[in-house]
Amino acid sequence: MLSDKIKLTGKDILEKDFKTAMRGYKPEDVDQFLDVVIKDYEAFYQEIEDLKQENLKLRKQSEDQVKRQSQTNTGPMPGTTNFDILKRLSNLEKHVFGSKLYD
Repeated sequence: MLSDKIKLTGKDILEKDFKTAMRGYKPEDVDQFLDVVIKDYEAFYQEIEDLKQENLKLRKQSEDQVKRQSQTNTGPMPGTTNFDILKRLSNLEKHVFGSKLYD
């Protein structure tokens, strides 16, 4: 799962404290960069959550559609052979077209 692979949260980044050294980075530059990273992380988390919700919604719609299709399946009955289907089709053609079919 993706959330298992992500090690940092926006809060982790915000609360990270760096030690200062004589020739270290400017704390203001680090803070500005971390602010951008935090915003990106929050945007990614929100996008992931939105996609999870959409995925659940689409799965439910798909399951509902499959259920409806299985309930209204108008295909041949189990055990019906091609011969039975062709025979029924032939009888239907005779009934609908009558003698016109053989003229």
